[in-house]
Amino acid sequence: MVAFMFPMRRFVRLLLKFILGIVLLAVLLFGAGWWYFHPEFTRTAGIVYAQRNGRDLTLDVVRPAHASGSCVLVMVSGGWKSDAKKFYPWMGASFLRQGHTLVAVSHLSQPQASVQEIVEDVQHAARFVRHHAKEYGIDPNRIGVFGGSSGGHLSLMLATRGGPGDPKAADPVDRESSAVQAATVFYPVTDLINLGPSTENLHDGGPPKSYRKAFGPKATDLKEWQGIGHDLSPIFYVSNKLPPVYIAHGDADTLVPLEQSTRFREKAVEQGREVTLTVESGGRHGWSTMLWDAHLFAGWMTEKLR
Repeated sequence: MVAFMFPMRRFVRLLLKFILGIVLLAVLLFGAGWWYFHPEFTRTAGIVYAQRNGRDLTLDVVRPAHASGSCVLVMVSGGWKSDAKKFYPWMGASFLRQGHTLVAVSHLSQPQASVQEIVEDVQHAARFVRHHAKEYGIDPNRIGVFGGSSGGHLSLMLATRGGPGDPKAADPVDRESSAVQAATVFYPVTDLINLGPSTENLHDGGPPKSYRKAFGPKATDLKEWQGIGHDLSPIFYVSNKLPPVYIAHGDADTLVPLEQSTRFREKAVEQGREVTLTVESGGRHGWSTMLWDAHLFAGWMTEKLR
């Protein structure tokens, strides 16, 4: 009996040491994670860049402690709806840690603003940031864009349709270019005319079924929609001026099927342009390891915005 007690006591001591080690490791990992996602930065919030339908449109400038001069516009948008309060700097920790200044761009949500108007407004936001580049410590020739879903769509609208301003414009902001030098996006819709197997496709040649009011009253006319949808589809504006693009898309996404990204990449390859596409196996419209993908985006963006 005595001989049995000694091994048991030793086992309990070893078990307690093991549990303590696990607890300490968990504390260290939690501490390291908290540290990583809380980089040092300064934030200037609520900068008004335009007005739409009597409402102020704002952006937040988040500048890391060791800014490199590069800038990443973050499209705060989901379902073409936007809320400045839903942007948290920790979401862009990997970008901040690599020296990118983040500019979180909010817009008026549909249907208060049509998607056409939203695209105009984010184009204006890009011009606004470039006009104030010196003030924000940004190199106007090193601006990228990042977004997911409708934010990805808006990002690609900047990548494909961003360009020179009007040199004769009364507002100096409108004289600036809205072009970006790189884009990183999650599961973007690229072709609104050809929605394919999307659950949003009613197969009547019209807009996505859940967003019929998002494109204004004319979008319900199928003939009008062909022009509207074409103008708002990045795939039709891929040219030999397309900046580098990095897309992450799940192969189980039924809302925005993977083919939206594969066809966009094919069109870019035809033009000799660089589009990197990472396919998340089993990924739907979002997946659990997206923060890791965002980390990869940040590293890729660092290379492209040197």
